[in-house]
Amino acid sequence: MAPVKSIIFDLGGVLLNLDVAKTSKAFKDLGITQIDELFRIGFAASFFKDYEKGTISDEEFVQSALELTHPGTTKEQVIDAWNVMLLDFPAERVTFLKELKSKYRLFLFSNTNHIHLLSFHKTYREVYGSEMDELFEKAYYSHLIKLRKPDVPAFEYVIKDSGVNAAETLFIDDALVNVEGARLAGLQAIHLTDGKTILELGL
Repeated sequence: MAPVKSIIFDLGGVLLNLDVAKTSKAFKDLGITQIDELFRIGFAASFFKDYEKGTISDEEFVQSALELTHPGTTKEQVIDAWNVMLLDFPAERVTFLKELKSKYRLFLFSNTNHIHLLSFHKTYREVYGSEMDELFEKAYYSHLIKLRKPDVPAFEYVIKDSGVNAAETLFIDDALVNVEGARLAGLQAIHLTDGKTILELGL
């Protein structure tokens, strides 16, 4: 393999701690019993997938969820349930990324959505007093570029827009399906398995 000159990080489960089970439970409590089929790491179906690709608005997403919940459920309850999976951005990872910037070009590529983006940007800002995206040369969010992992065209977009050499670029994600998509696009890729952190990858 060619020496790595650039790194593209996934966000949730790699840099930002997630607990998808919390959102699953919260939605089930609201009456969305099929949430595990509609949304899980690396996969999304129906309006969840549409929302990650930016083809529906916040209002359309919330309304679609409300139609599956118990009568009387509020928009605020849906948003709170959706955001409860977002946990913390550990300080040692922030420090590590800042150190890596002297060795590599760093990018972020996340399957996410507007409601989550507002939430994790706010949390990071409150803890660190700066903008999360400043850790990277550029951050790519699926709902803004209208493309999502693991689709090869999504990776090709990031490769072209960032100007990286795919063969010299490492992609890191906690979802195997996304790692496989990255490799099909010509990237080097690491599947960050449960229990491991980016600090253990020897970067």
